[in-house]
Amino acid sequence: MKLRSVKGNDLCEVTSINTERVASVRRRMKPEGTIHRLSETFKVLGDPTRVKIIFALSQEELCVCDIANLLGTTKSTVSHQLRILRNMRLVKYRKEGKMVYYSLDDRHIENLFDEGLRHVEEM
Repeated sequence: MKLRSVKGNDLCEVTSINTERVASVRRRMKPEGTIHRLSETFKVLGDPTRVKIIFALSQEELCVCDIANLLGTTKSTVSHQLRILRNMRLVKYRKEGKMVYYSLDDRHIENLFDEGLRHVEEM
């Protein structure tokens, strides 16, 4: 696929800085650490397998075997992806006897996922 440049149609034709707006946004800008963690969260959600897992867990609490069966993949693959999601605090688990069940870490994750899904479904 060859990309074409839109020659300046998306740029201002003059340089003009609205110092009040810039200062207002600068005061509300989040710290670098927060921006970095948010960026990392979106990177983790950039993998289709992890998105499928998040979707599944937004519907039901599931164990690794359930998720592997649903996705048609191995328990090892699912465990690896769940570890990544767990490290980013997107999913959590609970043990019940010999079983381990996964769910979304909190309502924020479900809201983030739902908003992203609504956005792409509107396209």
